[in-house]
Amino acid sequence: QPQPTERLRPIPRGAKPRAMDFEVDGLSCRRSGRIVLRNVAFTLAAGEAAVLRGPNGVGKSTLLRMLAGFLPVAAGDARLGSISRVTDRQGFQDQIVYAGHLDAVKPALTVSENLRLWAALHGAATGAVDMALDRFGLSAIADRPAAECSAGQKRRLGLARLLVIDRPLWLLDEPTVSLDTASAGLVAELVQAHLAGGGLALVATHIDLGLAAAKEIALTPAADIPTETRDPFLEGTW
Repeated sequence: QPQPTERLRPIPRGAKPRAMDFEVDGLSCRRSGRIVLRNVAFTLAAGEAAVLRGPNGVGKSTLLRMLAGFLPVAAGDARLGSISRVTDRQGFQDQIVYAGHLDAVKPALTVSENLRLWAALHGAATGAVDMALDRFGLSAIADRPAAECSAGQKRRLGLARLLVIDRPLWLLDEPTVSLDTASAGLVAELVQAHLAGGGLALVATHIDLGLAAAKEIALTPAADIPTETRDPFLEGTW
């Protein structure tokens, strides 16, 4: 039977700038009627990274998911160059790659098929898949069904997608979970290489990734923010 990627046509994408500035301007997010983030603001120049800090539940994952387009913006905006998260959500999403808590791998597909599916969806060069498999130490298990992989192998497979498509902004939510020390070091090396090429990275992590020049964005608890009863997401208006 044909492989999954043979039945897909790549989604055409326009040329993407390799170096862009990133600005977050007064972003707020409301979930279930409660404001969980308010007036988050910072800027990153091309080649810079920022690490999100704060206790569990403060909104680090919420901020990343909002920037990725999975949650609505209650107020404010974010811009990559001239591309607005609010007025051009699709254009903004075309400039980012997101790695969340879940590895988002298809268990019935092999390790290689997972990456080739991802490459086909985003119109990436097939050579990028082989490079990603090699860089993340997955070549030896390329034909193994993802369902048979360990938690660490699945995590590496999920992160390998960072190298398959070329996007300026990496949004990483606890990227080293389930990884051994060597693999965690590899993630840090890849982030550094991405920054050296003019890329951007926003990372939520509780460990030191060795990003010495990274900015720290401290998020504060929203306990004192008044609850609002109206939620456009729950009402289906978003």
